[in-house]
Parts: sequence; structure tokens; C-alpha cells
Amino acid sequence: MKFSIHKPKKPTRRQVMRLTFYIIIIIAGNMIAAGASAFFILPNTLSMGGTTGLGNFVRNLILKLHGETPWATWAVSITTYAVNIGLFILGAFLLGKTFAASVLAGTVLYPTFLTVFNLLEEEVVEPLNGAPLCNDNLLLAAILGGLLFGLGVGIVVRVGASTGGTDIPPLIFHKYFNWPVSVTLWVLDMTIVAMQMFVITPFENALYGVIIALLSSTVVGKVAPIGMRRTQVKIISGRYQEIRDMILTKISRGVTVLYGQTGYLKQDCHMLLTVVSHRELVMLKSEVQRIDPEAFMTISVVSEVRGRGFHTEGVDFLMPQDRANPNLPPQFQTDADKPGAGRETKDAP
Repeated sequence: MKFSIHKPKKPTRRQVMRLTFYIIIIIAGNMIAAGASAFFILPNTLSMGGTTGLGNFVRNLILKLHGETPWATWAVSITTYAVNIGLFILGAFLLGKTFAASVLAGTVLYPTFLTVFNLLEEEVVEPLNGAPLCNDNLLLAAILGGLLFGLGVGIVVRVGASTGGTDIPPLIFHKYFNWPVSVTLWVLDMTIVAMQMFVITPFENALYGVIIALLSSTVVGKVAPIGMRRTQVKIISGRYQEIRDMILTKISRGVTVLYGQTGYLKQDCHMLLTVVSHRELVMLKSEVQRIDPEAFMTISVVSEVRGRGFHTEGVDFLMPQDRANPNLPPQFQTDADKPGAGRETKDAP
């Protein structure tokens, strides 16, 4: 009996570049989020959610009970590390190894950057500035902190990764109790913010945590889908065949023909469904108007599109596929249809 050993296929240059970009984005996102906490939120004694908020609670509790001590200086970093690692182990046990791999980077990177930036803020920024950044305008500190923290988390989420920490309990509750992730995360963050109200003085500083939480969650919602939104167009016309050919040849986009019936006269009709980029929408509307001025169109924005010509899986390192489809016309071929290409595709021109 002969045994054959299958060697892993060598990754393509594009796959290596995608993995490199993926790693850079995760590092940059965690760096921005940690910088927002270290330079704007924590030095100004503002409250916030997440594991950093728990660390802030511990630090201010120590300060309130024992005054300025070495433990208070390191309380935020130590607590963030401990809680992140503890939740990571819990998530790996309850949610599986695949989930653990997706949050491993954030579990380590964020508290590491937070520790470095805290030292930088105490040893460099405060001595040079004479006070924490925006110390005389706490509202500005809360706004900048919330915006930058949301930006950092948003670009990490954008590539399908996670910062770990308090993202994990809502996922566990969703899996075992079917609780909504967004609601659970909001309740958890607001609970952490509320806890800090008992240890942060003056009390008004703690209330800025609500502004920070609202701003950061809003920015995450705006940043995470960047580059993924597309325009979905539905067209009803008696000259649907000409419009279909135009979409396929001039715009080089796929199109689906749906069969229906008008509501009033109950006549059979055809509806074309296509998804285009925002820059292609102008050309599509112009061409449809030229072919059939009476065509009925509905246009809506979809948050994400996956498939040929748009996006497939994000990072497919060491997973190339030898797909070849020479039967497709040249205008519909993407890199994925050429011999030896990987799984990733790009937008059609």
C-alpha cells in the first residue's frame, strides 16, 4: 500500500498581501482604540464601557480607599489583561476554537497597547503639556475619546476580527439563551459605566461615559460596513430583454429575471434585479431611461454583498482553489475564473 503526502499549496502573492493587510488593520485598530482610552478618557477620569471600564473602576476604587499607590497606577492594565484573558479562555471553551482564533489578537494587542500608551501619557504627554490632553474641556475629551475608540473597534470589526473582552459574554448568552447580542452588549457596557459612577468624582465625569458609549457604538456602526455597501436596483419594464442585455454588456454586472404579476390588471410582467456599485448607478439609470422612459425602478442600499464580482471570504491564506471557467465571456471573467487563481474576486470594472 502506498501512502501519499499532500503538501499544502503555496499561497499566491495576493493571498500573502491580503493576510499582511489583515494583520496591519488589526494592529492599527487596537492601537487607535487603546490610544483613545489612554490619552483622552482615562487621564481625565472619565468612565467608559468594556474591560477598560472595569479597569478604570478598580483603579478609582483603589484611589478612593487607599489614595495614590503603585497598584492604582497599574490597575487598569492589569485588570484589562486579566479580564481579557479570562473571557478569552471562557469563550474558547464555550464557543469553540474557531472563535478563539478570531479574538486572540485583540485579547493580547489591546491591553498591551493600553499599557504602553498609559506609560507614554504619564511620562511624556502630561509633563510636556502640564496636564492630560483636553483637561480643561472634558466634553471635547469625551467626544474625541468616543470617536477614536469607535474608529479603532470599527476597523477591527470591518475585517471580521474582534477586540475580545466584553464582546464575548453577549455571544455566549446568544448561543445558549438566544439573547440578542446588541442588547446584551449595551446592558453590559451601561452596567460597567454605572459601576464607575460610585467611585469617580466629581459625579459629572462619570456621566461622560454615556456620551463615550453612544459615540463609539455609532462610529462602529458607520465604519464597519465601509466599502461593503452596494446599490440594489429593481426594474420593471416591458423592454426588459434590452435592459437585461445592457446590464450584462455595458455595465458588466449580473442580473436576475424575476417573474411576477401586476396587482391591478393582473398582467404577467418581468422584473430585473441587479446589484451595482454607487458609481455604476448613474450609468444604469441613464441607460434604462434611454431604453424605456416609462420603466419603473426602485433603488435601495444594501449593507453588504458577497459573491462573484463583489466580496467572498475575507482572508483565505493557504486556501487557494484551482478554478478555471473558460466558458465565461471575457467581460464576466474575474481573477477567480482564471486558471490557478485563488478564491478572492474583485469588482468588475
